[in-house]
Amino acid sequence: MTIALIRHGQTAWNFERRLQGTTDIPLNDTGREQAATVAPRLIGTWDVVVSSPLGRARETAQIIADALGLELGPSYPDVIERHYGDAEGATAQMVLENWPDHRYPNLESEESVIERGVRGIDAIARDFPGQNVLVVSHGTLIRLTLSHLSGTTVPPLENCSVSVIEATDTGWSLLDAGTARTTPSLETALSGSSAQ
Repeated sequence: MTIALIRHGQTAWNFERRLQGTTDIPLNDTGREQAATVAPRLIGTWDVVVSSPLGRARETAQIIADALGLELGPSYPDVIERHYGDAEGATAQMVLENWPDHRYPNLESEESVIERGVRGIDAIARDFPGQNVLVVSHGTLIRLTLSHLSGTTVPPLENCSVSVIEATDTGWSLLDAGTARTTPSLETALSGSSAQ
């Protein structure tokens, strides 16, 4: 079984470099174009597209599913983005002014994000045994989960980047981490902080 984890397309908050987290911000036109552009580049045989329940992930998944002639499957709450607590909506500058230690009130722990990410992947694998699944999710959730599964540090991911894992006898193997970026991300701006 192969799973490709795709970060959703761009939103207005991505463009403004605001921490988004669980706030349900829709795709902008650039994000829709990114989703349409990435679909033909998804090499391989895919059976279904699933996603996080947040609108930006769900719409990205629908655009990709339509372009590939695939079914849009269910959403999985466990692959929702990290909750950034009181910092959601803040720009990098606002974060530095208000939380120079990057300890945002009500921030979800990395351990919680990883636990959810692994649980979500396992649930998808149970629901689609032996199938190849495209999963549209979120940058921090994907990055932390893949770092945990692979034992390596996966850098911040660009919108509509694609990372691929494959089931093995002992768990999951990271085949590719979609690290190509064209513009600096907010995670890059906050490098070294708990926002990573």
